[in-house]
Amino acid sequence: MNLDHLYRRALNLEPLTLEEGELLYEVAPTSELMFVAWQVRQKLHPGNTVTWMIDRNINITNVCISGCKFCNFHCKVNSSEQYTTTFEEYKSKIEAMQQLGGNQLLIQGGMHPQYGLAFYTDLFSKLKEAFPEVRLHALGPPEVVHIARKERMSYREVLEKLIASGLESLPGAGAEILSDRVRKQISPGKARTAEWLEVMAEAHQIGILTSATMMFGHIETIRERIEHMVLLRDLQSIKPSFAPGFMAFIPWPIMSEGTELGKMVALSPVLPVEYIRTIAISRIVLNNIPNIQASWLTIGKETAQVCLHAGANDLGSIMIEENVVSSAGASFKLSALEMQRMIAEAGFYPQLRTQDYKFIDLPPVVEKYGA
Repeated sequence: MNLDHLYRRALNLEPLTLEEGELLYEVAPTSELMFVAWQVRQKLHPGNTVTWMIDRNINITNVCISGCKFCNFHCKVNSSEQYTTTFEEYKSKIEAMQQLGGNQLLIQGGMHPQYGLAFYTDLFSKLKEAFPEVRLHALGPPEVVHIARKERMSYREVLEKLIASGLESLPGAGAEILSDRVRKQISPGKARTAEWLEVMAEAHQIGILTSATMMFGHIETIRERIEHMVLLRDLQSIKPSFAPGFMAFIPWPIMSEGTELGKMVALSPVLPVEYIRTIAISRIVLNNIPNIQASWLTIGKETAQVCLHAGANDLGSIMIEENVVSSAGASFKLSALEMQRMIAEAGFYPQLRTQDYKFIDLPPVVEKYGA
């Protein structure tokens, strides 16, 4: 198959087939893949602006029954290490975040066997009552599936109740690789592929903003990575016109230090060039998802900067707090000033944004790089 033909189709924002995407990833020279992805990025986001945000990731609980073999964070309900974040702890963490200029929370946690819908709606209602200006980007399809099973409700009913209590957007957490062959081995208690996609489809029908992730570099094949992207693109293509759907795609390499999966399988680290090619092919394949985010937390500053020249237009959050991937080996940290510097040093203009990708000015408490 002629690569130039595929490049032209990609530049015309035409959807490539699974086989075509796989071929591009496997065969195209990295420089050409990056160039095409950069051109596609320019069609969607002309100029040199790179977005970022300030938020805090708070874990509801570390109790989880999903059995993910790549997670060091979870524990059983009767463990001496189990906890559930108290409202006073939320209050303290939110106030600390606001002092750093943030007003958005990423709230996630384990699939606790004892927590039903009322637990989450009560939590969200209390948080919004105390901090109405703080945006709640919370849970994810696996938690929605878990709650729906527990309550014997539909996904839509669960989502509507969560939204009524304060949920404003749904993270793409728990996607891992959207292949049941993979999921049965690495996350046996978590939502299956069809369930994950169905929750997102319902969220799109309601009109709530969502994102999508991909955790790769473990037991999946290259074909399964591309298939993951095609499934996301196909779902995005049928969303209602009024719905934002998937606003962003965030691929990140597995962090497996000390995990059960890391002990079971000899995993090779995802090399920088592999991550850069993954960013580039995601920009090309996901022609209808506007934002591609490079995961500086898992791949580091230098590789993230290169990704900005390979199709990525966003670097996500400074991550005031992050516990899950950090517990498996991610160790990079950034302040707001360092985030701006990283973007500027790569040749771009740093632009603070909200969760729904609206541009906002830097809060007075945040130092502007170069000022």
